[in-house]
Formats: sequence, structure tokens, C-alpha cells
Amino acid sequence: MSAAGEQGSAAPAGLEGLKYRRVLLKISGEALAGDQRFGISPPVVDRITEEIKRVHDMGVALGLVIGGGNIVRGTTASSQGMDRVSADYMGMLATIINALAMQDILERKGVHTRVLTAIRMEQLAEPYIRRRAMRHLEKGRVVIFAGGTGNPYFSTDTAAVLRGIEMEANVIIKATKVDGIYSADPKKDASAVFIPEITYLDALSRELGVMDAAALSLCKDNDIPILVLNLDDPEAVAKAIRGETVGTLVHG
Repeated sequence: MSAAGEQGSAAPAGLEGLKYRRVLLKISGEALAGDQRFGISPPVVDRITEEIKRVHDMGVALGLVIGGGNIVRGTTASSQGMDRVSADYMGMLATIINALAMQDILERKGVHTRVLTAIRMEQLAEPYIRRRAMRHLEKGRVVIFAGGTGNPYFSTDTAAVLRGIEMEANVIIKATKVDGIYSADPKKDASAVFIPEITYLDALSRELGVMDAAALSLCKDNDIPILVLNLDDPEAVAKAIRGETVGTLVHG
């Protein structure tokens, strides 16, 4: 493969028209399962990777963090009697499985990727080193951050924010199954009201389930906005990056 091919596609013209040029996209593990609710649904991953490819082709420097809840969720396993530390490590391994699946399909579509994991396993992925991650982004590669933070007791939301801060992202986009943040769970409460914009402090005090407290506090301390949007809308992420009104914005 030529050096140009290995580096990935160059940033296209028109990048100056984007609101966000460097983005950390957080996708839940459950999103990869689709209606089957467990494991990885290839048609769903195919659709998600199409959206990622669309964003990448816009010239955006893109990092991904994928949860592991479609395989094992550490907090759930812990609540059922498993040792919390062991359960959390199992959840971290689940995120690596999801990252490798995402990498495989993205690469098939011509999007050059690198999986960087906080848990060392050189046969499968590169160890997470910030300078290496930044270099991959500069070369136009999509970087998939796996293995959480590498430590138990931290969620993948916290890992996503931490990696977003380290890669100097302009925004954290949390892709969910709803259109944004509501006053209550819209699937359980028909009277739930959509919230188009909210501050970090309000999101924390109202316990709206945007992200856990540690992740929100990191965003607040580092003044990095969060966009919560619906991944089922195939244009949602691209619209957000162009600056169109979509989802819920969490900021200072």
C-alpha cells in the first residue's frame, strides 16, 4: 500500500464551513445490538459505519468510544453478585470486541482506522498513547478508543470525555436512541418534555441521565460541550457538525 493510501483520505475542501472540526463520538454498546438486544447486529453496524464514513469524508478528525453493554455491562454484572472490579474489566473487554467489529467494517468501506486500547493486547490493537492517537488523527485516520480508561469504577462516558479532552476535541457527541435530553424517560413517561439546551450544573442537579457525574464534571471543568442526539437519524451527526440545530446541547 502506498504511503498516501495508508494515511487515509486528505481533508476535503469546505472544512472551514464546519462548526466542529475535531469530534469525539460516543456510541453505546446497545446501539450495535439493534432489535436483537444482545451481541452485534451487522446491518446496524453497517448503518452506523455509513454515518461515520460520511462524517470522516467531510474532513472531520474523528475519535470513537463505544460502550460494551451489548455484551456485558460491568455495573449490571456487579449488581447480580459478581465482584465489581472483575465485572468492570469484563465490560472493558467487551468494548474492545465492539471496537474491532467497528474497525473491520469501516476498513471494508475504505476508512482507515486505528484501535487504541487502554488494556494492552498488542496482537489486536495498539496501546493507548496520546501522542500516537494525535498522530493518527493528523493522518486522517478514525481512532477508536477501547478498553475504557483501563481502570474499574469508571464508565465509558467518563472514558469518552477523557479521550475527547486529550485529543482536543471541539465537542463530545453522545449518540443515543432518543432525540436528545428529556425531563424524564420519553419511553416510559408520555408527558416528558424535550430539552433543547441545558447547562452542566442543571444536568447534574436534575440527574437527567445525560452522563454520569464524573463525565459531566470533566466537561464542565474543561469547557467542552456535549451534544446528545439520535443515532437512528442517519444525518444527525453530520447535521450537528455543520452547526445545524439537532439534539440537545449541554454547555456552560
